[in-house]
Amino acid sequence: MAKVTKKQKEALAKFDKSKIYSLTEAVDIVKKITYTKFDASVDLNIRLGVDPRKANQMVRGSVTLPHGTGKVARVLVLCTPDKEQEAKDAGADYVGLDEYIQKIKDGWTDIDVVITTPNVMPKVGALGRILGPRGLMPNPKTGTVTMEIAKAVQEVKAGKIDFKVDKYGIVHAGIAKVSFDASKIEENAKEIIQTIVKLKPSAAKGTYVKSIYMSSTMSPGVQIDLKSVTN
Repeated sequence: MAKVTKKQKEALAKFDKSKIYSLTEAVDIVKKITYTKFDASVDLNIRLGVDPRKANQMVRGSVTLPHGTGKVARVLVLCTPDKEQEAKDAGADYVGLDEYIQKIKDGWTDIDVVITTPNVMPKVGALGRILGPRGLMPNPKTGTVTMEIAKAVQEVKAGKIDFKVDKYGIVHAGIAKVSFDASKIEENAKEIIQTIVKLKPSAAKGTYVKSIYMSSTMSPGVQIDLKSVTN
């Protein structure tokens, strides 16, 4: 069993782990129990009542957070030469095609988002085994396979994030930094939770949102009452 550190004990003493809090309360608690020396990330873990193995119960999408994530996303655009300048002008960090495809095959994945155009997807598809497990594979449903390269890059830089339920039925998302004002963390959290609620698959039966936990890097999780978000 992992040893509980002094700071973790102090954090656990500041709230009741068995209690479910409103979103506003949870944000305040997470800010109080974060002891890292760096600006920690604020994360949401949303457990859904879906079976991700069934295509008609898959939950995935994207959302533009009102206040961004506090993290500067590193964007790779894989495109033909006629789209390269558009990508660069929009703020993409890396732009190209064959040289980056080879670089990824060689093990390079030092990026946060990959955007591409439909006409080069046959080449990009060969990277599925590398990009897929890392959540980097471009997908039309999340707006990362598009001819509107500039718009896609700008949205990512402005705070757009992709999310996808994992094999355990949980959506994990980094939504802010702990240094954000509480109101901004709350608004970002509401945006993604409400988006996920709207994406409920018709095939999903029973309770859809089973639990929501908010935490920061290395902090305990605080459970959130869904009603405080959707009302």
